Amino acid sequence: MPSIRDVAAAAGVSYQTVSRVLNDSPKVRAETRAAVLAAIDRLGFRPSRAARALSLGRARAITVVTSNTVLYGYAATLQGIEEAARAAGLAVGIRVVESAEPAEVKQTVDDVSDASAGGVVVIAFDPSGVAVLEALPRHVPAVAAAEPAAPDRGRVSIALDERRAAADATRHLLALGHRTVHHVAIPSEGGAGGRLAGWRDALGESGAPIPAVLDCGWDIASAYAAGRRLAADPDVTAILCGNDDIAQGVRRALYDAGKAVPGDVSIVGFDDIPGSAYWTPALTTVRMDFAGLGRACFHAAVAELTGQEQPEPALVAPSLVVRESTGSPRGF
Repeated sequence: MPSIRDVAAAAGVSYQTVSRVLNDSPKVRAETRAAVLAAIDRLGFRPSRAARALSLGRARAITVVTSNTVLYGYAATLQGIEEAARAAGLAVGIRVVESAEPAEVKQTVDDVSDASAGGVVVIAFDPSGVAVLEALPRHVPAVAAAEPAAPDRGRVSIALDERRAAADATRHLLALGHRTVHHVAIPSEGGAGGRLAGWRDALGESGAPIPAVLDCGWDIASAYAAGRRLAADPDVTAILCGNDDIAQGVRRALYDAGKAVPGDVSIVGFDDIPGSAYWTPALTTVRMDFAGLGRACFHAAVAELTGQEQPEPALVAPSLVVRESTGSPRGF
């Protein structure tokens, strides 16, 4: 079936203008309205009932695609989306994409491409989310919540500047006197993740050695294994962890190896999960406004669906929270 963008192309206008015509906006010139209505008639276009209802404030029409609903970054982003939707009188649907396998991605895309799904927010923090975002048809009004760089397909993409935050965290450790900083990476970082890139930026600009990255899974057990490897190396004095759960596993491995934190090894986490301030020692970490990211994505998805101007995202920039897990190396 023809989409709103097909009508826009046929009439030589933006899809936002088509939406304004459908919603009887007085801001459309008569000749433009006539051209749009003619294109609608010619193409046999039928507007999405979900989009129409949402424009009138009566729909439950935002679907979130995510590969995880438990990990902190995903869950806090979902929380922000739900809070914004509730404040707007809307409900939110969730479609979990279980893998980046083509069949699973296709089924997910088919499910959320139906008109009843309304606007779509894809949490593109990992390969599964990115694969769905890339496969979505152009007529589906979608927005990406992006942690790594999202594919550029003309989609609205909103991200937190974790590259700068990771660089700041690495500079903090270098300023304390550490010769270099090791990095235990989470799966979503890949080759172009912001956390990985920021870590490399800071080491490169200071002329510090750039150690090999230790990759681990989302589970704390794999972080513990990475921590055991680092604990066995006497040259390791500072570690930037891909998130706070990873920092927890690394911290335990150092403890079991008889390494003091921060006396022997300093640790910085990422995300500032609830409770990280109450660890022993309290974790130095990067605070990420995931809930704000979710709220911004919700408002952007509504704008996409209704043809309104995109709002300026209201995001709190990531910031380093210095606590007790970092200090100068022994003898510095």
